[in-house]
Amino acid sequence: MSSNLLSELQDRCIFPPPETEVDCAVSGGADSLALLMLAVNAGLKVTVWHVDHGLRPNSSHEGEMVSKVASSLGVKSHCLKALVEDGPNLEARARDVRRDVLPSQVLTGHTADDQAETVLLNLLRGSGVQGASGIGEPHRRPLLNLRRTETKELCDSENLEPVNDPMNLDPRFTRNRIRNEVIPLLAEVAGRDPVPLLARHANLAREAMGLLGNLVEDLDITDVRSVKKVPDPLIRLAVQDWLTGNLGFPADSSSVDRVFQIVRGEIKGTEIPGGFRVDRSEGKVRFSVNTKISQDSK
Repeated sequence: MSSNLLSELQDRCIFPPPETEVDCAVSGGADSLALLMLAVNAGLKVTVWHVDHGLRPNSSHEGEMVSKVASSLGVKSHCLKALVEDGPNLEARARDVRRDVLPSQVLTGHTADDQAETVLLNLLRGSGVQGASGIGEPHRRPLLNLRRTETKELCDSENLEPVNDPMNLDPRFTRNRIRNEVIPLLAEVAGRDPVPLLARHANLAREAMGLLGNLVEDLDITDVRSVKKVPDPLIRLAVQDWLTGNLGFPADSSSVDRVFQIVRGEIKGTEIPGGFRVDRSEGKVRFSVNTKISQDSK
């Protein structure tokens, strides 16, 4: 790999120092293939991880392609089967399965376009400033300064044919409608590409969250007596931070409001979307899996 495009894109990526051992999640799409090529070009010691959810008849072929590309680049790869059935909450269930089987600090090929979509998704969910900061753990997303068109261009320049997942066009998924309908409409209305604006907004919101986080880092909302005299706005911030840490993604405003009521003693418990509960007992607030939902889903 020696194309000028590869070097140009490399300069805009944020990778660890050369010789660092890293894991890369590679689905076979253009973004993840670009991640793999750029990570190798950065001099990292790369291990590739591909997860096959079995959602398409030819999904095993995609893993074979990823292994072949990894081998051509001189890196080892692992193809894992983690089957997920089609149906409600497919995206969330597939994400949870991947989180279970992939290394905890695996790098992913999320781009500025993914960042923009995530900001809009989180705003629609009512996730506040934290949701506006976009994709979590940015240190695991080296390509956030690149565009989706650039990852495709890189694959073309290296004669790679990425996997085109038909599910990316499925209107059942809100992200797809934001990608294929909302963002193009925003571009038309604004007369400019909204992705750089939304990506910059995410960076500014993340900076703001860092400052706000300093205000609540010593608060323990699970011990309601210790925060009895703390102002409500700070409690809400601490609740959002605590919930997000347990969920793995920004909590919605309704959940934050209900847990705030629990901390203040207005209610004793609540369900949280995704099959979880928060309850208060003897002055302690606890997060748990909703066992009733778990049993009903079996």
